[in-house]
Amino acid sequence: MEENFLSNLNEDQKKAVISTDGPNLIVAGAGSGKTRVLTTKLAYLIKNKKAWPNQILCVTFTNKAAREMQNRVMNFFKGAKNSVSWLGTFHSISVKFLRRHAEALGFKSNFTILDTDDQKKLIKKVIEGENLDAKKYSPQLILAIIDKWKNKGQLPNDVKGKFDPIEKIVHKIYKIYQQKIKDLNCMDFGDLILYSVQLFEKNSDIRQIYQKNFKYILVDEFQDTNFIQNKWLNLLVNEKNNICCVGDDDQSIYSWRGAEIKNFLTFDKLYKDCKIFKLQQNYRSTKNILDTASILISNNKSRIGKKLLSKKNDGELVKLNCYQTGRDEAEGVSDIIENNLQKKFSLNDITILVRAIYQTREFEERFLKIGLGYRIIGGMRFYERAEIKDLVAYLRVISQKTDDLALERVIGVPKKGIGESTLNQIYTFSNKEKLCLEDAIAKMIREGLFKPKIKIALEKLINSLNKWREDSKKIKHYDLIKTIIDESGYSQMLKNKKDIENENRLENIKELIRAMHDYENLQSFLEHVSLATSIDQNWEGDKINLMTMHAAKGLEFEVVFLPGWEEGLFPHQKSLEEKGDFALEEERRLAYVGITRAKQEAFISFAMRRVYHGDWVDALPSRFVGELPEKNIEKNESQNFKDDTDFDFNQDIQIEFDDEYRSPGWERFKRKNKLIK
Repeated sequence: MEENFLSNLNEDQKKAVISTDGPNLIVAGAGSGKTRVLTTKLAYLIKNKKAWPNQILCVTFTNKAAREMQNRVMNFFKGAKNSVSWLGTFHSISVKFLRRHAEALGFKSNFTILDTDDQKKLIKKVIEGENLDAKKYSPQLILAIIDKWKNKGQLPNDVKGKFDPIEKIVHKIYKIYQQKIKDLNCMDFGDLILYSVQLFEKNSDIRQIYQKNFKYILVDEFQDTNFIQNKWLNLLVNEKNNICCVGDDDQSIYSWRGAEIKNFLTFDKLYKDCKIFKLQQNYRSTKNILDTASILISNNKSRIGKKLLSKKNDGELVKLNCYQTGRDEAEGVSDIIENNLQKKFSLNDITILVRAIYQTREFEERFLKIGLGYRIIGGMRFYERAEIKDLVAYLRVISQKTDDLALERVIGVPKKGIGESTLNQIYTFSNKEKLCLEDAIAKMIREGLFKPKIKIALEKLINSLNKWREDSKKIKHYDLIKTIIDESGYSQMLKNKKDIENENRLENIKELIRAMHDYENLQSFLEHVSLATSIDQNWEGDKINLMTMHAAKGLEFEVVFLPGWEEGLFPHQKSLEEKGDFALEEERRLAYVGITRAKQEAFISFAMRRVYHGDWVDALPSRFVGELPEKNIEKNESQNFKDDTDFDFNQDIQIEFDDEYRSPGWERFKRKNKLIK
């Protein structure tokens, strides 16, 4: 049976599997069979009677990964009797602990787990009770800050240090919120791990029960653990330190949601006599793809270090393509797919990985124009995003006064204190009088049918719509939308939201304004939007995949396109400004993840000019472009490029970044590199 277990493993994988005692760290490169090794190790422990199935704690990050491992183990033994009862996510296993020992923490065992909507409702009630401005302190922002504290293991009384003005208010809300959910015998998602840690810290007898029971602890994706998850693990390790963690420090890309790479990098310092195994045999990608990724990531200093080896042949060189503009880039990618790749691959096997979600817009426009099917993974199509639909609704009602559906949306954003009953009243009146919604509102105002506050709000809206219609005759449609964003209160609404999604909303709105420049007038733009939003949205069939690099982790495709490799976009300027060198290394890890998603072919590209706030600006190739190995890449220029510039792609495009460049302010960066003339 042992031979059967190990027969499909290479030598490094076998060594990692049969090393069972003491602390083990398995550094598993991309595509190196990480899940196979972890599952085989689990089965090996059971078959060799090192432990019963219920004496092994196996922690994953997703329920999907847990189910996959459980199924593989059951397949090893041809039956469910050997299923591992303590195999699951940090949260699902924490629920088991807390159901058994809730009373030790002052809860009842039938506590309720709040979902996000429940949390938001409760936070809103606290905000109202404290007479705070709900527009200024959005529930989503408050919950994000509270979750950050919980990931650091901090209940309200544990949060110390200097607070900025917003954190000071949030801390007050946190105290009230946490007491309320305890009074209701509830826990939120962040409480599950935090209270489990408190349970073991305050009750040594309970902790010892589990330490003795769990003879072995196996952890998947260890590089993604945060502070509280790592503490949770450390409290459960037995005196023999039989803990085995699997992961890849070069794929640690989630610091923005609390992951701490230092947990991985310092594992061997925390656990003395730790054995480190490196899985460097890649079964996914060609040699050229792997060499490109390996040499790029070698520029990071904070890493354990490894070099991926391919079982496949050299394969195609990684294509490095330079385009004149972002639109040229989208056209160039679509031409490569249509003229070359469709002959060899299904569209389902082709993906475009972007750094920021708004980058999908130009590709969506191009694919719609030429009839190539596509799907957005982990997000919505550009014109279906709420902020885009909001602003398009304003444009629709300005263009067509009788567009009642658009006007109804406009009435709702920003909120004007107009509820369902008032809308019903307006619809009833409009039906009776056979008027469009806008004319019905105007007549009802004249006849004094609204309460004073509602009358003022609707009167202001009608006056604004009439003004914007007059503006539309004098100014360009892309300038009109800027006026609407400011004068409608939409920009103020976004400023007040201050939640974790707000940056994406703002970027999407900037991209909308950029998109409007491509159309001669408002009518032609709105016609385009109508066509873009009415196409078949069925996920089935042969379609190109569009997603962010973050969303692609764990996936693989035959062909990968990586567009937008320019300074400020990738590496992302905001990340560099906030976290400096730490962010730069994480951005490089993101590049590594992107490249290693490709099995057969990889295409990296950048543009020399892009539209920024409606103006053309020169762009610099990403510093990562200069770190790509010459021998593994093929440089290409777009066909129309030489007509407009004397840029020589065959010269060395390596950009030297001294310390001053490491985390420059955006304005200084643009001045120094003449991005703004």
